[in-house]
Amino acid sequence: MGGVEERGFLRGSDRTGQECAAGSAPRPACLAAVPRGAPAAMPHFTVVPVEDKHRADYDSVEGLSWVDYREPAAAPAAADSYDTVSSDGHGNHKENSPFLNSSEAGKGGDYYDRNLALFEEELDIRPKVSSLLGKLVNYTNLTQGVKEHEEAESTDGSKKKVSKHAVEGNKSPSMGTLMGVYLPCMQNIFGVILFLRLTWMVGMAGVLQSFLIVLLCCCCTMLTTISMSAIATNGVVPAGGSYFMISRSLGPEFGGAVGLCFYLGTTFAGAMYILGAIEILLTYIVPQAAIFYPSGAHDASSAMLNNMRVYGTVFLILMAVVVFVGVKYVNKFASLFLACVVISILSIYAGAIKSIFDPPEFPICMLGNRTLIRDQFDVCAKTIVKDNITVASKLWENFCHNTNLTTENCDEYFLLNNVSEIAGIPGAASGILKDNLWSNYLEKGEILEKAHHPSVDVAGQKNNLHLYVLSDISTSFMVLVGIFFPSVTGIMAGSNRSGDLKDAQKSIPVGTILAIVTTSLVYFSCVLLFGACIEGVVLRDKYGDAVNKNLVVGTLSWPSPWVIVIGSFFSTCGAGLQSLTGAPRLLQAIAKDNIIPFLWVFGHGKANGEPTWALLLTALIAELGILIASLDMVAPILSMFFLMCYLFVNLACAVQTLLRTPNWRPRFKYYHWALSFLGMSICLALMFISSWYYALVAMLIAGMIYKYIEYQGAEKEWGDGIRGLSLSAARYALLRLEEGPPHTKNWRPQLLVLLKLDEDLHVKYPRLLTFASQLKAGKGLTIIGSVIQGNFLETYGEAQAAEQTIKNMMDIEKVKGFCQVVVANKVREGIAHLIQSCGLGGMKHNTVVLGWPYGWRQSEDPRSWKTFIGTVRCTTAAHLALLVPKNVSFYPSNHERYNEGNIDVWWIVHDGGMLMLLPFLLKQHKVWRKCKMRIFTVAQMDDNSIQMKKDLATFLYQLRIEAEVEVVEMHNSDISAYTYERTLMMEQRSQMLRQMRLTKTEREREAQLVKDRHSIARLESLYSDEEDEGDPVPENIQMTWTKEKCDAEKRNRGSAVGSFRDLISIKPNQSNVRRMHTAVKLNEVIVNRSHDARLVLLNMPGPPKNTDGDENYMEFLEVLTEGLERVLLVRGGGREVITIYS
Repeated sequence: MGGVEERGFLRGSDRTGQECAAGSAPRPACLAAVPRGAPAAMPHFTVVPVEDKHRADYDSVEGLSWVDYREPAAAPAAADSYDTVSSDGHGNHKENSPFLNSSEAGKGGDYYDRNLALFEEELDIRPKVSSLLGKLVNYTNLTQGVKEHEEAESTDGSKKKVSKHAVEGNKSPSMGTLMGVYLPCMQNIFGVILFLRLTWMVGMAGVLQSFLIVLLCCCCTMLTTISMSAIATNGVVPAGGSYFMISRSLGPEFGGAVGLCFYLGTTFAGAMYILGAIEILLTYIVPQAAIFYPSGAHDASSAMLNNMRVYGTVFLILMAVVVFVGVKYVNKFASLFLACVVISILSIYAGAIKSIFDPPEFPICMLGNRTLIRDQFDVCAKTIVKDNITVASKLWENFCHNTNLTTENCDEYFLLNNVSEIAGIPGAASGILKDNLWSNYLEKGEILEKAHHPSVDVAGQKNNLHLYVLSDISTSFMVLVGIFFPSVTGIMAGSNRSGDLKDAQKSIPVGTILAIVTTSLVYFSCVLLFGACIEGVVLRDKYGDAVNKNLVVGTLSWPSPWVIVIGSFFSTCGAGLQSLTGAPRLLQAIAKDNIIPFLWVFGHGKANGEPTWALLLTALIAELGILIASLDMVAPILSMFFLMCYLFVNLACAVQTLLRTPNWRPRFKYYHWALSFLGMSICLALMFISSWYYALVAMLIAGMIYKYIEYQGAEKEWGDGIRGLSLSAARYALLRLEEGPPHTKNWRPQLLVLLKLDEDLHVKYPRLLTFASQLKAGKGLTIIGSVIQGNFLETYGEAQAAEQTIKNMMDIEKVKGFCQVVVANKVREGIAHLIQSCGLGGMKHNTVVLGWPYGWRQSEDPRSWKTFIGTVRCTTAAHLALLVPKNVSFYPSNHERYNEGNIDVWWIVHDGGMLMLLPFLLKQHKVWRKCKMRIFTVAQMDDNSIQMKKDLATFLYQLRIEAEVEVVEMHNSDISAYTYERTLMMEQRSQMLRQMRLTKTEREREAQLVKDRHSIARLESLYSDEEDEGDPVPENIQMTWTKEKCDAEKRNRGSAVGSFRDLISIKPNQSNVRRMHTAVKLNEVIVNRSHDARLVLLNMPGPPKNTDGDENYMEFLEVLTEGLERVLLVRGGGREVITIYS
């Protein structure tokens, strides 16, 4: 088969084959499908579609696990023609191309294009660009996309993909900017505050300060919107709104904290809207529906609060039932509620224009300069003429408590001041604006007075205060900011429904910014119109008592006050319903992310996904707000939560911008980190301006949630900005650390713990990790290193498994640190690599923790102790400290407590203070805390032991270390027979083992010679103690025998046998005898004094410079530590680690 056949089969199609068979295809196309050399007239071939195998490898390419890279199985007509094999016409299938072997053809020729032959191996695990782009273009943003997106994104091993049918089953997003973002934002921003509190705010703060309040709040939301637009346009925006954006930008800890704050804010907003609706209902629509009535003149407010609580609870239950029955009803009426808001606002503008030439009639009755409650009387006069007789008016009866015009019981203020009527709505042309420019803040219970109105200033009777319009709360600029801010929230409405938008990246910024601009203009114009059209005392009258219990903003509206009253009632009910709809879904999204474990129950709901349990919790929290019962008290609470949320949106944008994360590429270009920081600062300022104690409570709640998520260990990795910030901070700190070694005062052991794993990759001595955790107590650097012997390419999987095992053990032992597993041909080489290369920059280890090679005496294999001594030498060469815990299995676990006992330090040579520092660090841990520290030092014959004890006590005092001091005198004594015998046994054993290894090698060589007379092992390996002793002897090494080699071989064999006879006549080396003497004497003294100590710390002697004495060195260490239960051998790194200076 040649090029023609290859071209035909690789580039043709199933359809071409069918047409050739039918005779309808053009001849060149048929010829192209015929094998070279075959008759053109008989195109015998069979088209066999190859089943597309499921390749799990494609499921998580580049982190896009929701993309299915396989070709659609439902479209065989469109399948690539290179899913075929050819036939020779006799049913014998051949390969498509002579250039592909059978194994490659078996994998499917799907990806083996001639132009991509170089990337054949890559295409097994990575898709072609065309395939990737095709799937990305077909991606649709699901209406409720969080569920599918998160399930596909989760790393729990169950990779779930959004199937094609599931995507088709969902209605495709079709909403534009106007319907999808602009109008929902408008509806959410305009709310109860505009109708119930804006006039009162203008009256109290004045037009200028009201402008400032509106400007502050609108700047805050505008800057937040700019930041939000940048985040929302940085990639495809799944449904999930602000919580999704913050959590994916700032990480699960911040995401959970801010998500719950946003949830609480939305829930309290629902309570505020319900309270607003009840206030409108009971104050302006049907006041007679009240259940509680004031028993006296002064308890009207408490009766009103109780009415609000009862009706609020009823309304909340009704709304929760409506939301439970079906959200579709809420959504159907959304446009009606929005129409109510728009009509109400238009009626205000219409009324303001009409007031220029025909102001409405709303007279206010003034006594002196005090404002009277209008519904307590009918005529604004002290007396009235009835049938030509002057009689007392209802007003006279209220102030004088009689009808006969006598003045003995009259209120003094009533007698001295005249009653007058002024226009409540003078109109825009009246010039009232200049009176309303300045603030007029009042204390609670203060009477509303008109400045510059004629009056005689006397106190009057206190029991008549209920006849005046009073201020119900103390007001200030700060209080008003807290009450007004909820009227600018709602900017997230567009991003919350991003899943329904046709082009979310375009619609969210444009729609939200336009909505904020529109609402800001409305607020500014309303502030101006209210100040220009309405009398100041009426503006300050919160409930419209002076204008006969009319809604103040309603008095200005045209054609009737009822337009505003009814419109605001319905719009407030609608806003409450929408809050009760949105909040449970937000809680459900947080619960499904599983970052706050105790919320998992709220992730479940009805079969159709409605969050039933979340709705129940939302209703309970909203009930708390309703029990507060005061709109003015609830508004600052939700202001806090919304401000917290906006603060973190700005922080997310600023962090991402400053870090210049590679993935940070927003389509919205009009953002800057300075704007985000300004927005963040305004949010923080507004929180503390409106209510500093609420701000602290909100921050405390967010902080507790953050720490809880952090403590639980959020497993989510969303590539968030805080991780990037941590990386930048770590890099900065590492570069700073690089400037030089740490000062002695800052020195602490940064550990490299060398762990040994068994054949099943389990940690052999887990107590090494326990010891490390007790020594570090969570501070400083800990690296757990291990070496796997083998080839990296073949044992990479083993290394990964070993790393996971070690990490699990670190979690169990509560060791905070890093894990590094190295694959090396020889364990000793791997350890040397770890010692050299672990750590980064200034964060490198300065201390190595090494396990003792147990059973080295019994083992014929010298590798264990040779590796140990090699590691000691490497550590010394690298100027690192070394800790060798001996009998580590007897060390205490983290759950044990030593209520008494001693930690004994045997300070024989000065090692930089390591021996002093280690017990102090161990005593910081609860296991060792109650142990006492004793320091022993050894005095020779020519030392003054008394002076030594004094000096040591002074030294410890200056080091601020509490310890008992003892000087042990070691007298010069002759070398005992025991020491001599012990040394002799040691050297005989060493010699014997060497001979045994030699004879073992001889036996292997004999077997090899019998097998093949022309083969011989390497002679130099006979005496090798390297790790490759266990390596197999090469089977065929061709060598030529000569007479000299034969003689040498015989001599070697003879000397090996004779060596065994020489063992009995061996004489020990004098140097070894002296060393053994020291070890025996020291051991006697240590066991005598410290046999009951909880832990003995001891200077570790260095290994001999001559490697021939390595085995003897191990014996010396064994002798030195005999009879001691727990020993820690310490070897300093050659620098001071403790200082007497502050």
